[in-house]
Amino acid sequence: MMEDGILLNIIRLVVGVIILSYASYTDIKIRRAANMLWVVMGSIGAILLVIQYFTTGFDNILYLAFVPIMIAFMYVLFRLRLIFGGADAKAIMALAILVPLEPAILDFPLWKESVMPFSWIIFSNAVVLFILIPLSLLIYNIIKRSVEFPYCVLGYKTSIEKAKQSFVWPLEKIKNGKRKFSYMPKEFDTDEELKAFEDEGIKEIWVTPKVPFMIPLLAGFLASFFLGDILSHIMQFFI
Repeated sequence: MMEDGILLNIIRLVVGVIILSYASYTDIKIRRAANMLWVVMGSIGAILLVIQYFTTGFDNILYLAFVPIMIAFMYVLFRLRLIFGGADAKAIMALAILVPLEPAILDFPLWKESVMPFSWIIFSNAVVLFILIPLSLLIYNIIKRSVEFPYCVLGYKTSIEKAKQSFVWPLEKIKNGKRKFSYMPKEFDTDEELKAFEDEGIKEIWVTPKVPFMIPLLAGFLASFFLGDILSHIMQFFI
């Protein structure tokens, strides 16, 4: 019975990694992730839940109530534009079905004290890891010896030509003939802003990468399986 439960959790881990990895790849390449991926993930998750019910059962079946709650919560966040994109919301909805309960694989996750539903742990871990991106950008800029605040924690310097061919937002804009910091870059202004720099003879500017949330979501998924609830662990450390 114990082996059956571990096998089901390993299947969940493998399915999640494969689908999220492919979604991350397409998100990087074309900024899209096919809806069919989440249909497949959710369907496999539902099948695994049925198998688990008839084999090992559930330690706390009440946690299954969080599946519709998490789906509804992600939908609200998406409608309020408080989450990164439609694919990200659908991915978390599918993950709520695939891994509604904390999966135990041997001695993992390392931190088992969280009382939160596992789909929430995946989401919160992804957000925590996403927040670490500024630190990685700062380290990158220090290595490149290009430290200029606040730009160095939000992006990096690149040529206008490369900016045109990359998924980035300008962190600068031309206003009244002067270069100004652009705290809230807008996607539909990107081409115009890049052209304004070219007109001024400026060849290199600060940009911020459009990092797909699917990447930290994949990292958060793996961290949830092997570490546990990062946010809860951080809070307990400080408390």
